[in-house]
Amino acid sequence: MNLLELAAHVAHRFQGQYHRPPRWIAAAPGRVNVIGEHTDYNDGFVLPMAIGRYTVMAADFAKGPSNLISIFNPQAGTTAQIDISRKVTRGDPDWSNYIRGVIAGFQDRQVEIPALDIALFSTVPMGAGLSSSAALEVSTATLIEAATGQKIDPIEKALLCQKAEHDFAGVPCGIMDQFISVMGRENNLLLLDCRSRETQLVPVNDPAVAFLIVNTNVKHELSSGEYSVRRQQCEMAARILGVPSLRNAGVNDLAKFQMEKDAVIFRRARHVISEIQRTVDAAKAFEDSDWRLAGQLMYESHDSLRNDYEVSCAELDAVVSIAKEVGENGGVFGCRMTGGGFGGCTVALIKADKMDLVSDKISTEYKRRTGIEAAIFTSRPGPGAQTI
Repeated sequence: MNLLELAAHVAHRFQGQYHRPPRWIAAAPGRVNVIGEHTDYNDGFVLPMAIGRYTVMAADFAKGPSNLISIFNPQAGTTAQIDISRKVTRGDPDWSNYIRGVIAGFQDRQVEIPALDIALFSTVPMGAGLSSSAALEVSTATLIEAATGQKIDPIEKALLCQKAEHDFAGVPCGIMDQFISVMGRENNLLLLDCRSRETQLVPVNDPAVAFLIVNTNVKHELSSGEYSVRRQQCEMAARILGVPSLRNAGVNDLAKFQMEKDAVIFRRARHVISEIQRTVDAAKAFEDSDWRLAGQLMYESHDSLRNDYEVSCAELDAVVSIAKEVGENGGVFGCRMTGGGFGGCTVALIKADKMDLVSDKISTEYKRRTGIEAAIFTSRPGPGAQTI
């Protein structure tokens, strides 16, 4: 479903649940990070884009009690009720905490939120590393802006949603997911400096290229614990180098490591330092429509994530290997894992006219090698949050 079809679907769901049409419809996209992995919490650069998958919320002023927000979630098969007569806190069901956190953020800003009836629906795959959580948070914030008539600064809005995820979902995420969901622009990637929070749009206007996202449909249990370990290792590397963060280090600084004693920390630092530079170089390559260089940097990123950062897995490696075998003549410029790792998705830069051939080849060969059906879709860089 495109966004307008999805909005119509959610409006129909709202009508069926609440027996009237909605007053507002708000949408926010998921994202794929084209390059710049595990650089965000090291004050580095990331280069995400908004994808054509959305969380959409339809709403109207509530007809019931004046202190309740009711959220109908047909995909979860449950309805959440949130009491807004007092400070909103964590509650059940679990998925509602992303919404609760955003509402609490608006309460902290003294925004008076009305009682609402809401229906939501999402086409952003959960647990695939495409940021379904940020899409839900940003969609909620966009709906509250519409319902209260009080818009907030885009950066403040993204940070409010990030805080919701920290405080209510317990996930210590960086700023990338919420920033791109708020600030995405059609036919543009977003180069985000995670230290200064400055953003730069990177145009990808050529319709001859597209991005192919392959969901491996695996998620290994290592992911959550290993994420914390990687953060600690990066902090240790920064201490060894005597810098505030690895953003402040360069490739020449790596010589300060005694590799035989700190081999793992050395590799972690090498990935982050080289990935920050790769991301800046890739942004320039995309701006120059140098698809070959952009693809090469994507492959180098994956190799670094696999070998130095050790967050890939056999299934992700299989997709990247198949993409390399297809090659530029077959329609693939580059491919890499995207997201935290240990499963989830890859992203490939492909020739748009070879889309079906590349998809079929990867789907067939991935199933043959792993026994798993991949979920594959293509996307151009899309717009950020909006009301419809």
